[in-house]
Amino acid sequence: LCSFLGLLYQEYRDKSTREEIETRRLQDSQTDPEEASPSEETPSEAEPTSTTENKAPPQINLLRNSNSRFNLWQDLPEVQSSGVLSILQPDEIKLQEAMFELVTSEASYYKSLNLLVSHFMENERLKKILHQSEAHILFSNVLDVMAVSERFLLDLEQRVEENIVISDVCDIVYQHTVNHFSVYITYVSNQTYQERAYKQLLQDKPAFRELISQLELDPKCKGLSFSSFLILPFQRITRLKLLVQNILKKVEEKSDRESTALDAHKELETVVKACNEGVRKMSRTEQMISIQKKLEFKIKSVPIISHSRWLLKQGELQQMNGPKTSRTLRTKKLFREIYLFLFNDLLVICRQIPGDKYQVFDSAPRGLLRVEELEDQGQSLANVFILRLLENADDREASYMLKASSQSEMKRWMISLAPNRRTKFVSFTSRLVDCPQIQCVHPYVAQQPDELSLELADVLNILDKTDDGWIFGERLHDQERGWFPSSMGEEILNPKIRAQNLKECFRVHKSDDSQRRKLGSRNRQ
Repeated sequence: LCSFLGLLYQEYRDKSTREEIETRRLQDSQTDPEEASPSEETPSEAEPTSTTENKAPPQINLLRNSNSRFNLWQDLPEVQSSGVLSILQPDEIKLQEAMFELVTSEASYYKSLNLLVSHFMENERLKKILHQSEAHILFSNVLDVMAVSERFLLDLEQRVEENIVISDVCDIVYQHTVNHFSVYITYVSNQTYQERAYKQLLQDKPAFRELISQLELDPKCKGLSFSSFLILPFQRITRLKLLVQNILKKVEEKSDRESTALDAHKELETVVKACNEGVRKMSRTEQMISIQKKLEFKIKSVPIISHSRWLLKQGELQQMNGPKTSRTLRTKKLFREIYLFLFNDLLVICRQIPGDKYQVFDSAPRGLLRVEELEDQGQSLANVFILRLLENADDREASYMLKASSQSEMKRWMISLAPNRRTKFVSFTSRLVDCPQIQCVHPYVAQQPDELSLELADVLNILDKTDDGWIFGERLHDQERGWFPSSMGEEILNPKIRAQNLKECFRVHKSDDSQRRKLGSRNRQ
């Protein structure tokens, strides 16, 4: 299977998202929305002449010729010679392309998985170097994931073989997601241990390090790293959801195909959320144990570790000493360092003490925190805000005047401490406001819990921004929020394209009434 497929999935994914970015740039520079006909997720069909994504899977009879480099459904000789292109409406051709890409990208993904197993996992020298337990942590249930991908791909190929004009693929996606895709949750949940085991093996076993380097240099790997193969399943399950979203935006409203696409999308979203939760749960538990060990309580001890608690933000701030009347004094001696640990339901205020320990002197439930920005008070009081604890560790109200190191750090603390505070721009969940938007042109990996990791071509609403280069955004396809450097993206300036992005987003999520109610209430807050 896929023996002659041109691109590995990593290459396919990179090309696809780069083209998506270029297409959106082109749309943004146009003024006529009809000309632009924006597509949020996969624009390959908008620029057929420049698309060089990947060949389709070889099991499809239409693509038996191994020398072919067809990337688009409409470029297949069988499609061109059949005359269907002159009969089908342009919107139906776009839909065919969106469905065809889901199939061809699965073939590319299967090829990469196959290489991970045959080239790395089943390498005889590697088997001798690794203990069975090490191999299990490193490769997890990848054989199950590959078997699921193969079965899924065969069903997709069979559908494409039935008719040149593809009837639907989302019904197949739905069936496989419900019945088989739980293997992805198992694989992705192991990611924290997998990454740690890989780093440890590189460090402790020179033979492992040398062999992996040799295997990576094989032309089959096309210069891609071993770790890029290990993260394939998580990237694929997320991308699959976006490919279904792209189909959903192109099907006729209130049609059977729309209903099927909505069902498939909802099930995929459940799997993606479970994958995300699996990763978070593993790393959060370890993080909470580590924090608990560092805390010493000057006040009545608060149990830190809880299954429903996780860290949102931690860091140092300067606390102003003395009454508010001394605000006019221009001296740094007014401030002393304090350290905050903010959890999803609790704030702990500490002072750092020798031995990498923290002495806790106050705490409060997160729901009883209020923040207030100081008006411009001059340079020494720049980036200062007031934190009020409506009920602190002594069951009293307490106020802290805190100074952050920068404007972005101040805003990030204020939004984390009091998440229901209004942001500068209203969320996209209000149809009435034209919210600024940005598309990601450089991938970003979150460095702090309040940051958002970005993939190429993500589109986000800008909820807040700072003068020193940070944006607080809400991603359209999953409503995840967080901070990221503004240099990672380009603003979408055309209001018609922004409006189209919002319209498509509402359509994708319209089946989930509870989600809409939740988003609406969040916006009102």
